[in-house]
Amino acid sequence: MAAAPEMRASDGDRDRVAAELREHAAQGRLTMEEFNERLELVYQGRTFGDLRKLTVDLPSIDLTSLPAPQPKTPARRDDAVRQGLRVAWASWASVVAVCTVVYLLTDPGGYYWPMWVGGPWGAILLVSTIFGLDMRPEKDR
Repeated sequence: MAAAPEMRASDGDRDRVAAELREHAAQGRLTMEEFNERLELVYQGRTFGDLRKLTVDLPSIDLTSLPAPQPKTPARRDDAVRQGLRVAWASWASVVAVCTVVYLLTDPGGYYWPMWVGGPWGAILLVSTIFGLDMRPEKDR
């Protein structure tokens, strides 16, 4: 049964109309100014007639048929982990190479201090590589 225009609207009805307006704004049918004006009127509306006036010039949208955001698949995650490990190993190799060149230019026969730069870092990378740990920061996962 269709709701009569003079029937009172519930909070859920107003939320559904607001969601439709957000979708129309996302698709470019409403400017942000129009969207904000209509959204304000949605929450002031009392009846179904008030709500219909706000969407009468827009095509109907079935909010349940909108595509859901796709989660990352495990294959993409594994590729990202491999790429992260490659970058980490390349960084490690570059730093160790620079430190070794500095060592060779300053004190080639003395104590090999670059091992203190590359050793612990390399050990952590080795463990991460063996156990497949995700090296990306939490916000990028």
